[in-house]
Amino acid sequence: MTRPPEILAIDGGGTRCRVACEVNGQRFQFESGSCNVTSDLDGSVTQIMRGLNGLAAEIGAEEADLLNIPCYLGLAGVTGAEKAQEVADRLPFQHVRIEEDRAPAARGALGRQDGALIHCGTGSFQAVQVDGHARFAGGWGARLGDEASAQWVGRLALSVTLEVQDGLHPASDLTRGLMDHFDNATEIVAFAANADAAAFGRLAPQVTKAAAEADPLAQAIMQRGADRLAFALAHLGWTSDMPVMLTGGIAPSFAPYFDAPLQAALTPANGTPIDGAISLAHDFRKEITG
Repeated sequence: MTRPPEILAIDGGGTRCRVACEVNGQRFQFESGSCNVTSDLDGSVTQIMRGLNGLAAEIGAEEADLLNIPCYLGLAGVTGAEKAQEVADRLPFQHVRIEEDRAPAARGALGRQDGALIHCGTGSFQAVQVDGHARFAGGWGARLGDEASAQWVGRLALSVTLEVQDGLHPASDLTRGLMDHFDNATEIVAFAANADAAAFGRLAPQVTKAAAEADPLAQAIMQRGADRLAFALAHLGWTSDMPVMLTGGIAPSFAPYFDAPLQAALTPANGTPIDGAISLAHDFRKEITG
């Protein structure tokens, strides 16, 4: 390491935690495990510090050398200022800003331009940014929200399969396939009682595949998700002259179900959440150094 980095940036999500910096114009990054400060604060702190230690080794520094550098963290499970302060109190950084993980995702995808973001992975949220200020909807987790996420799609497919068993819909290839997989309704209920978001999400590809093959029940699920996403954007202030970026594994599967103006606005994302975290870290450094 010829000189220390100016900033540290951390993007911590339910799947992985990325810790990054830039040295002499070159980005260095280390990836550790799952990080959600609401569901597992102790584990999240462990993964953040593991990532910091790994990054220090990557750039030829000691961990202690990085603790006085301005550090920006966008973390899953930060539900407000009180939670952010609780996390900050557990970390050794001297200059730290902690926000929810939606903020770096929006900055990474949109940059500083006006536009909208639809993120649908295992979880989901929506954002509309105007004049550098972003408004968010969703991202409240599998129990209370995350509509149109992969877990939501998988869970809804099982609900529809049970409705078929009750005679409320004709069976389709999707529901027959799910019933074959689980054998019977009792097994579906038992699975759902213990399944986490990732387990439900692993069922989503069966739904998107069936929808692409014109399965009516699968298409109804995808349409319901697309309608919810469009509803959120409209209430966040999106207008048809603003670009819309899709991120997350299942998000592109909703595109055929959007109305024409929303389809026409779809644009590739500018960058990733860690790109956004680095950008926000530079903003933070400017604030504290003047």
